Amino acid sequence: MSEEDSMIDRPAYMDWLERWRGKDVIKVVTGLRRCGKSTVLKLFRERLLKQGVSPERIIAINFESLDENYPTEAKPLYDHIVSRLTPGGINYVFLDEIQHVHEFERAADGLYVRDDVDLYLTGSNADLLSSELATRLTGRYVELRMLPLSFREYRGTRPATESPEQSFNRYLLYGGLPYAATLDDDQDIADYLGGVFNTILVKDIALRHPRINTNAFNDVASFLADNAGNITSIKGMADAMKQTHRGISPTTVGEYITALCENYLLFRADRYDIKRKAYLKTLEKYYLGDPGFRFWFLGKTGGDLGHRVENVVYLELLRRYRFVHIGKVGTTEVDFYTPDPNGDHYYQVSPSAMDEGTLTRELRPLKTIGDNHPKTLLTMDRVGEGDHAGIKQVNILDWLLGE
Repeated sequence: MSEEDSMIDRPAYMDWLERWRGKDVIKVVTGLRRCGKSTVLKLFRERLLKQGVSPERIIAINFESLDENYPTEAKPLYDHIVSRLTPGGINYVFLDEIQHVHEFERAADGLYVRDDVDLYLTGSNADLLSSELATRLTGRYVELRMLPLSFREYRGTRPATESPEQSFNRYLLYGGLPYAATLDDDQDIADYLGGVFNTILVKDIALRHPRINTNAFNDVASFLADNAGNITSIKGMADAMKQTHRGISPTTVGEYITALCENYLLFRADRYDIKRKAYLKTLEKYYLGDPGFRFWFLGKTGGDLGHRVENVVYLELLRRYRFVHIGKVGTTEVDFYTPDPNGDHYYQVSPSAMDEGTLTRELRPLKTIGDNHPKTLLTMDRVGEGDHAGIKQVNILDWLLGE
């Protein structure tokens, strides 16, 4: 089965596109390479055709396709698209991996102001929205940040005979990139994940950071894959890596972390002081953009199960909320704090809380928070679920599959 054949439906993202269809904003879809951006837009175009939109009113360009040469300068691209517009109604224009177009924001601006264009852009680099697009088109775009498959979506790709626990073990190890979910052989999955990582390194990171040392970069990425969920400082990382890796300066470590985050291979979770309502500048944590990259770097080595599960929960919270932080409560820590217009939420994550001491430790930070916002302890346990003085204890698989 090829990647093109593995078109997995992503209903939440399709609903988002439908909700914003025809509205006077640019729809910008961002996310990790191979997480499914192009597939979702292809499925959306198919939906438009089924709803009666004429094929002549749909223009789709993938700037990484070799099927046709497209202009990669702003004005020639604008002219090329305008020449293909069908008069007398709305044209749906999809520009995939738009970051390959020089000054693409000028072309986007020109198309946006036209009454006959509904514009959709995708990109695999966070610079898409930190560039002039953000300042030139302030208030004129909405962003859909796509992630690899949720566990609920992943379950839909697995055989019906596979139990949720078996699926979760696979998901924890191999991650949620859509095509990887269709593979069963360890070596095939490793080769595929390595191909995705190296494509990002060559096509995205090395072009923007031409002086990068790829061996040192891989060392930093591997270290972070093995330490996802640990409290991290750049200096501490550089010092720790000196013990087992080549010497890499804190400045270089910081640059490589930035590059990993720019390309959604890594997410940074900042710390937030819940009592003082203030963001803290130190002791942040990093989580992998897909758990499978740990398998690519480290194979099936166990690592800290708690942090690996935490990584999955973090990504799920990013799907459900816009922002996810590490919470500080006095001298204790709440794994995740999610500020939200509909109400904040606090989460603790532990593989098990069957031991009374562990349960007490996990509940303590949540109990010290003085507000009435929801508080949840997520565990893999099937015993002990319920309510602890207002704090809900929920099985992680049920939580992942339930919303």
